[in-house]
Amino acid sequence: MRAARMRGAVVSLAVLLAACGSGQAASPQAGTRDDGRTATASEPASGQALSGQLTVFAASSLTDAFEDLGERFTRTNPDVEVAFNFGSSSTLATQIVQGGAPADVLASASQTPMNDVAGAELLAGQPQTFTRNTLEIAVERGNPLHIQSLADLTRPDVTTVLAAEEVPAGEYTRHALDVAGIQVTPASLEVDVRAVLSRVELGEADAGVVYVSDIVAAGDAVEGVQIPPERNVPASYPVAALAEAPNPQAAEAFVDYVLSDEAQATLTEYGFSAP
Repeated sequence: MRAARMRGAVVSLAVLLAACGSGQAASPQAGTRDDGRTATASEPASGQALSGQLTVFAASSLTDAFEDLGERFTRTNPDVEVAFNFGSSSTLATQIVQGGAPADVLASASQTPMNDVAGAELLAGQPQTFTRNTLEIAVERGNPLHIQSLADLTRPDVTTVLAAEEVPAGEYTRHALDVAGIQVTPASLEVDVRAVLSRVELGEADAGVVYVSDIVAAGDAVEGVQIPPERNVPASYPVAALAEAPNPQAAEAFVDYVLSDEAQATLTEYGFSAP
């Protein structure tokens, strides 16, 4: 779109009509939204080049993946500056609903926080599920305490930390423990899943329940112990542009990009799964 604008009046009507009728997408990487629209990384709905700051509120578990996606997005849209606010999804929703935080996009780790924002009529459209995640037990590298299952988290020699129940990771964990019929008394309840991971990485806890993507992000710092599918709780991640977004065009374009094939491949590299 930028090249077409530079040509200005010298571009003939015939060329413009040909370009409009070509049907070519601005980006070779495209996906399909839940509403049937094609998602692209670089073509805003208005047809205008994107610019300005784009503020994205995202679940803490998305930190590494979204920082990567933000860099990729700005390669196509160099006049956009992407700023992230990472935290627990419930806290982010509260900041938007009660604090009037100037955000353009919300990406949460469960539907509940998104519903809270939707209930306040602060979403620009229907949320789209863009990825999923599953739980895993983070333990010290080498697993010196031989933790093999959720049941081992009840052992007196194992110091366990969990995410607080009001945040998605804590909610999912409590559900998984209930399904397994296990009661765990954690040494602490953390503000978000990355705080749980940090406690294990620092050796302040022997184990913590996090997401698979957190284990991937930690690299060699921790080791993951799988939780069987029948006792696991898949996490669903919705994304939406906000009704009071300061930069609505960039917000819509970023949501489209998150749903694109390119972004989906990147999310898979970080341990997430297809929606």
